[in-house]
Amino acid sequence: MKKVQRERVQKLIAPYRVTRGKDFRLQDISPGDTAGLKSGDKAEAKDLLALGIDWLAEQQDMLYAQDRWAVLLVFQAMDAAGKDSTIKHVTSGINPQGVAVTSFKQPSSEELDHDYLWRYMRHLPGRGQIGIFNRSYYEEVLVVKVHRELLARQKLHSSLMTENIWQGRYKDIRNYESYLTSNGVEIRKFFLHVSRDEQKRRFMDRLQQPEKNWKFSSSDVAERQHWHEYQDAYEQAIRNTASEQAPWYVVPADNKWFTRLVVAAAVVDAIAGLELHYPVVAADKIQELAAAMAQLNAE
Repeated sequence: MKKVQRERVQKLIAPYRVTRGKDFRLQDISPGDTAGLKSGDKAEAKDLLALGIDWLAEQQDMLYAQDRWAVLLVFQAMDAAGKDSTIKHVTSGINPQGVAVTSFKQPSSEELDHDYLWRYMRHLPGRGQIGIFNRSYYEEVLVVKVHRELLARQKLHSSLMTENIWQGRYKDIRNYESYLTSNGVEIRKFFLHVSRDEQKRRFMDRLQQPEKNWKFSSSDVAERQHWHEYQDAYEQAIRNTASEQAPWYVVPADNKWFTRLVVAAAVVDAIAGLELHYPVVAADKIQELAAAMAQLNAE
């Protein structure tokens, strides 16, 4: 990627990148923000997204061939924020063999018999792979924090369920991500920041259009009653786990075309920073290739 292109990408994503959480406030980022782009710029945004997707496809081939890095993309959001469609669009040009999307639902009885990070560790991407978590270990300081009765299902001893449990989990996650990055896993975390009004509009859309009815669950409305608790939980999670190595991107999500553009740009920037290239073939290998070519030409 040319220097001027990467600078353009970094300028777009800079307002949404959080690496130091101490002073972060969720209210400082508007869910409807489009970085000055207007609805009339949608066509240009789609073109830029397409270019980014094509570039990612090329880089993924090098990522696989080099076999030195893994990329983990973490997506968190309120219901109807657009996680599924964003993941679909950003990965549309990537070879399916090089990417794995894992959606985490309620933990199984086997998973509840282990520490809370265990089930996520089992799905980490290997070297040369891109792993995508549709919801993640952050649920342990989000939904579990909002619905504290879920802690009882995790079979923790009462002596461990103190008021410091959340700070302990933030520390666990920071250490976990530090461990992963020091072992060659490039991490980018995305919170798709949708407004309450836009979420309502999307829920109504699902209810009114028969072909979208399947997307709706009564639990969606029930969770909406905890909106402010979730907003606080997300703010605290981002404050306590943002870092240079594993930054958060708080992506405005009221306009899906802009959401996809920012996420793609952030992924492009992350992979560009790896300075990928195809493996250099050793001299003896080159001789072997030359001999094979000569043999084929002789047929």
